[in-house]
Amino acid sequence: MTPTGAAPPMARASLRGSVERITFYNPENGYTVLRLRPERRVGGMGNDGLITVVGNLPQVAPGEHLELLGRWVTHTRFGRQFQAETCRRTMPATAEGILRYLGSGLVKGVGKRLAERIVAVFGEDTLKILDTAPERLREVPGIGPKRAASLRAAWEEQKHIQQIMLFLHSHGVTTGLAVKIYKTYGDDALQILRENPYQLAEDIRGIGFKTADKIARALGLPEDHPSRLRAGLVYALNRASEDGQVYLPKDELLRRAAELLEADRKLLEEALDSLIAEQKVVAEEVPDGRVRVAARGVAEPQSDYRTLGVYLPAFHVAETGIAERLKRLLGAQRLMPIAEMPREELARLSEKQAAAVETALRSPVSVLTGGPGTGKTTALRALIAALDKAQISYALAAPTGRAAKRLAEATGRPASTIHRLLGYKPGEGFRFNPQNPLPHDFLVVDEASMIDLILAYHLLGAVKPGAHLLLVGDVDQLPSVGAGDFLRHVIASGLVPVTRLTEVFRQAADSLIITNAHRINRGLMPLFPKDARDFFLFPAETPEAAADWVVDVVTKRIPRKFGLRAPSQIQVITPMYRGAAGVHALNARLQAALNPPDPSRPEVALFGQLFRLGDWVMQTRNNYDLEVFNGDLGAIVEIDRQAQTLTVYFEGRRVRYAWSEADQLTLAYAISVHKAQGAEFPAVVIPVVTQHYMLLRRNLLYTAVTRAQKLCVLVGQKRAIGLAVRNATERNRYSALAWRLMPRAPKAQRTPRD
Repeated sequence: MTPTGAAPPMARASLRGSVERITFYNPENGYTVLRLRPERRVGGMGNDGLITVVGNLPQVAPGEHLELLGRWVTHTRFGRQFQAETCRRTMPATAEGILRYLGSGLVKGVGKRLAERIVAVFGEDTLKILDTAPERLREVPGIGPKRAASLRAAWEEQKHIQQIMLFLHSHGVTTGLAVKIYKTYGDDALQILRENPYQLAEDIRGIGFKTADKIARALGLPEDHPSRLRAGLVYALNRASEDGQVYLPKDELLRRAAELLEADRKLLEEALDSLIAEQKVVAEEVPDGRVRVAARGVAEPQSDYRTLGVYLPAFHVAETGIAERLKRLLGAQRLMPIAEMPREELARLSEKQAAAVETALRSPVSVLTGGPGTGKTTALRALIAALDKAQISYALAAPTGRAAKRLAEATGRPASTIHRLLGYKPGEGFRFNPQNPLPHDFLVVDEASMIDLILAYHLLGAVKPGAHLLLVGDVDQLPSVGAGDFLRHVIASGLVPVTRLTEVFRQAADSLIITNAHRINRGLMPLFPKDARDFFLFPAETPEAAADWVVDVVTKRIPRKFGLRAPSQIQVITPMYRGAAGVHALNARLQAALNPPDPSRPEVALFGQLFRLGDWVMQTRNNYDLEVFNGDLGAIVEIDRQAQTLTVYFEGRRVRYAWSEADQLTLAYAISVHKAQGAEFPAVVIPVVTQHYMLLRRNLLYTAVTRAQKLCVLVGQKRAIGLAVRNATERNRYSALAWRLMPRAPKAQRTPRD
């Protein structure tokens, strides 16, 4: 591939040298522009002794030594370049190259100064010493027995990783994932890769079926091999769960797998039968089609027909277990004394608020739902006052750290995340469970719309029989990021009493944010009066114009007029990931504007993403080992090349990540609406353009707007806002929870449809 504007290519040539810096890297196709320091002088070197190399390469890092095959080309703008066609990692041969290699941070624990001391002692024999006589490291001043042992271990690990990388890079696997593979399998990695590459997709997060399939195909595994078909079926179920589905009907699963694998249906049915027989998946007859549950928790009549639902085992256990546990809690003998609301608290409540508190005190399980400004917090304070007066032990919890912090601030009582409340410990699981329930007689869980199926299962299992559980949340928001739609299905089942607050109180009604949120929820266009103080629209007809406005509003207008500063006080929330006004493009532009490159701010490219000291980042999945959870936001406060770690400050605590763990972090100057759930920000900026039409739904816009505390700015087209407001269709998820919870009279047996 000749770069645009280049002269015709010359004959093939080879080039060896060390990577000085990466100018550009595209993780989707590996296209790279880098600066290489060659082993010997060649034509095309700049005044700094470097050569520009372009081509589709594996992800490499500064300090690595490469042997490249390709062609020299002359670009009309950038001059002489080496266009690489193949790339092989090698070890440097000169003392200078060895020093640059060891000092680059590629070998854990070796920084620039230590590399200088080691090479000063061993010179060009340094790598030979590390390979054959690492005990001689003690000859280096300042290296004792303990450090010599750790350096020897780091060198051996790096050697094994390099072997795996040589194998994987030819199959398009990045360096970061190669490190993960080695850490998962150790010295058995290459053997496992050759015997069953699909095991990667099962064991290692970040390696999907497609990557494993690419490796398998390169190794010559047939397209209709049973292990490929089985892995593809499980992959289809996993992808469905990431989209919120708890199960897939058999026909839909086979259809998705057939499209993915381009495989014969009969062979897929045989593979599915073997998965069911080995209990790798669970199949059960459930109501035909999705359980129809409207946003306000109204269940539509269920079909008498049944379909065969195929579950991943964990989701089947969770769904059936939730139904059993909820029914057990509702039928348990009451333990706590009857509590009464203090008169002064009762006087502050509306009739519905008082009814909600009364229901929570009388019923073992109940739900309190309502939009912003309807007084859920006031009702909670009254409930807590009643519990305090009766000396009833209670706990407050929420799904995320931010939501728990808001709950504590609103009630004036301690609150924790659900995971922390249940005492989760990595490798051990939840401390509180059915065998060891929570000691509290009353449990309040806020932001319950965010609770996914698996977390709900563990939560209900930890509530002791006879204790009370109150679920609080806004059922009109988007459902949980994880599989299931727990709160909506509990409401729809009719199994537990529900209080829905609808009255917007006068003080809240003064906020245009709250007024417009309720208008959107009722299917009405938001208002944009000229004298607005907290709700604005900046018109933009194209995604590109909307993106320009977003950058301008975040970096200049809001700070100048309202004194709020990005990124911690101003959050961009957008419906889509792709496009000029999507998460990825906006993050790149806002990073450049708010945290531009600077020699004093170290940076590192990991998993195709550039992280810089000071960047605003988000945790993208639960990590119980580090005690950080999906949606947690923080700032990068340290990048340590020697230790190969970066440290993020999250709400009062520092969390250190190995570079191989950085795939669970992403830039967070702009985030999706789903990722914003449970959090509130002083100011939010929301691009809404018609190019987002596939995702423009009422509950999505409603959820985004209700994230704003003081200021909400929409950027885009009124036409797009109208599309979202009018689109009240719900993407109901495949889940049988509401059906399992509903009282069901015996019915005549109907035959499942094919």
